[in-house]
Amino acid sequence: MQNDHTKLFHKLHISSILDLALLVPSGYSDTTLSKELVPGKLLTVEASVMSAKKHGGKLQVLFDLPAFKRKVSATFFHVTPYHINTFIPDSTHFIQGKLSEYQGFLQLSQPKKINIPNCIIPKYKTVLKNFEMIELVSSELSYEKLIKEGLTSNEANIILMLHAPKNLDLIFEERNFKSNIIHTLKTIEAFSHFKKLKGKRVDFPATVALDGDEKAFIDNLPFKLTNEQSQAIKEIKSDLANINKAAKRMIVGDVGSGKTIVILASAVMAMPKTSVLMAPTSLLALQLYEEAIKYLPKELKVALVMQGKNIGDYREADFIIGTHALLYKDDLPQIDLVMIDEQHRFGTVQRHALEKLSSSGKTKAHVLQFSATPIPRTQAMMDSALIDISLITSTPFDKNITTKLISKEDFSSLLSHIQEEIQANHQVLIIYPLVEQSEQIQYQSLEEARRFWESRFDNVYVTHGKDRDKEDVLLDFRANGNILLATTVVEVGISLPRLTMVIIVGAERLGLATLHQLRGRVGRLGLKSWCYLYSYNKANERLESFAKTISGFEIAKLDLQFRNSGDILQGTIQSGQKFRWLDMSTDEKIISEAKKRTI
Repeated sequence: MQNDHTKLFHKLHISSILDLALLVPSGYSDTTLSKELVPGKLLTVEASVMSAKKHGGKLQVLFDLPAFKRKVSATFFHVTPYHINTFIPDSTHFIQGKLSEYQGFLQLSQPKKINIPNCIIPKYKTVLKNFEMIELVSSELSYEKLIKEGLTSNEANIILMLHAPKNLDLIFEERNFKSNIIHTLKTIEAFSHFKKLKGKRVDFPATVALDGDEKAFIDNLPFKLTNEQSQAIKEIKSDLANINKAAKRMIVGDVGSGKTIVILASAVMAMPKTSVLMAPTSLLALQLYEEAIKYLPKELKVALVMQGKNIGDYREADFIIGTHALLYKDDLPQIDLVMIDEQHRFGTVQRHALEKLSSSGKTKAHVLQFSATPIPRTQAMMDSALIDISLITSTPFDKNITTKLISKEDFSSLLSHIQEEIQANHQVLIIYPLVEQSEQIQYQSLEEARRFWESRFDNVYVTHGKDRDKEDVLLDFRANGNILLATTVVEVGISLPRLTMVIIVGAERLGLATLHQLRGRVGRLGLKSWCYLYSYNKANERLESFAKTISGFEIAKLDLQFRNSGDILQGTIQSGQKFRWLDMSTDEKIISEAKKRTI
């Protein structure tokens, strides 16, 4: 980049030649002289004024077209002194207007005078003035530079054709009918993005290679792992065995996909070295601790660290499970594997603080992050330039969940269904949009609704985000409750094996990812379950699409489509990333091919 153009790049919010290449013109001013007279087409010609007459507020001019040896009459409807002083007899001009023919006579309506004939001027919609963009593009974009950036010869030629076309017919024909140009722009954008991410990734040597044998642990489990669980464990095993590069992997699994077993297998593979897992809430930490005690070999010492509560001696443990309380322990043993559950719920500072605890000079501990928020495969491919990714898209058993949109008229049958589930010793979760009444929201709040439910059913529990005792309430409900009234506080949290029904009030107000997390609370053990989306507006395409699939990865894709794509709100790597040409919900093949070019 030329030094004097750095400020212009900054103004345009771009950082590379390829970024500039993708800022293609929004249109063109074409003053190429016409080679033939075609009615209905734009005519650009040299013309001599034969006569000019003002009549009834209009100016009628007869032009001679020497190149065609024809005459054309022109009518100017919005006449100004400029027109009268310009189009005087015997003067010659270059004019442009739409040609028509009436009874053998050629006509132009309100043609304009052209000052610079026989050229195509691109029009840019940017913060820069048009002449600044033209000058910047002409000095920065060349065939040689584009090839040097990694484009193919065909891609470079298409970019140059878009910015400095010699003929507009090809461009508009391609845009309208063939899509070759759009496909090329998408490919270049994906390729450019991978190049940038690849430059940002920094790897460090590992503190140690971890090669514990997990086979006996897996063979002794009372169930068989899914293929994707096995694949994730295999990828992690390969990462941990590499002393030259500390593992940096994210394992993304749908609700109930069995990520816990992958966590436990990783702890076994870290043996005899110490591993640590940080969970976002004490409820999740306690749940993971219970699973660890249940499934891990007895010789592997497990400890739990929470604010105000420890189980076991973490200084002697092989596997330490805890909340962010771990960050305040200055006597932790040497940690060689750091695992972070629900990583997006921790701030960057917290995650880095935990990783820092396990760094030693220029070496770093292996790091595994886990997330229950599914992302589209396209985003996973994009993010994998910065961090290795494993996707677990299947669940150990098929979930039998029926999702229905309901409204006021369905309420009596809903009450009957709730009664049936409670009589079958099952539990019901009802999600409200707010804790207290609000004029802005037409639905009942938690506090408004609780009296109704408490008067009709026994063992009704209530909790919300500001409830200091919410974790105790959830534990008590799991053991003794029939109905739980809550806000989205239960989105990620405790496993409720008897929960078979969730009712989400004002469902249209929530994002698809949140709806999916809430629905994921039911049917955890394969019980026949229901998710009711309560809305005053049942004709909702987004909710109807959501109801047709229970795959979190499909829903993440839907979420992109309903948010006009290209705007990734999930994930930690490229939050808010917008693409000018790429459609992240449909361009998987383009992204995959672009990634191969940067490996």
